[in-house]
Amino acid sequence: MTRTIGLICGSLRENSYNRIIAQSLTDMVDSYQFRWIEIHDLPLFNEDLEITGIPETVTSFKSAIQDVDGIIIVSPEYNSGIPGVLKNALDWASRPREAAVLTNKPVGLIGATPGGMGTAFAQMQIRQILEAMQVHVLPFQKMLISQVHKKIDSDQKVLTDEQTKRYLERYLHQFIHWIDHTPVLD
Repeated sequence: MTRTIGLICGSLRENSYNRIIAQSLTDMVDSYQFRWIEIHDLPLFNEDLEITGIPETVTSFKSAIQDVDGIIIVSPEYNSGIPGVLKNALDWASRPREAAVLTNKPVGLIGATPGGMGTAFAQMQIRQILEAMQVHVLPFQKMLISQVHKKIDSDQKVLTDEQTKRYLERYLHQFIHWIDHTPVLD
């Protein structure tokens, strides 16, 4: 049985650097399938919606998370932090607490930015949020891509920098090895 990794992009921009980076992952291994888990149609989290009826977009989002063996979140950093749209998606995934779809799910974090520090602040915040949700985040590994605008061809929507490709491929293989060799607790 082929295993599947879900890809969540923390940017809504059509030509997002982070979406280009996430897309490049799909060509790096044949042993796994990749499935996009979109967050652009999720309503703002509101607990009242849990009472009056969870929107179909939220139900589909949660189902997509349940159907994959692991998730890689590829996200920019906005104002030294996590993009609001990604925080909103994680809030939906955390509810209701007793049936949170990300609990014990393996998750990897990658981030790209034109800035010089990568997405270190956003990734720290995402890790903190995921820890509160009891999510298993790939330990000891960071994939921070700085100066991303110099490493991709925006017109072709492809990663062109060979060193970054090697780092991404190594990160992806570490994530896959971790999924394949780490028991998931229920």
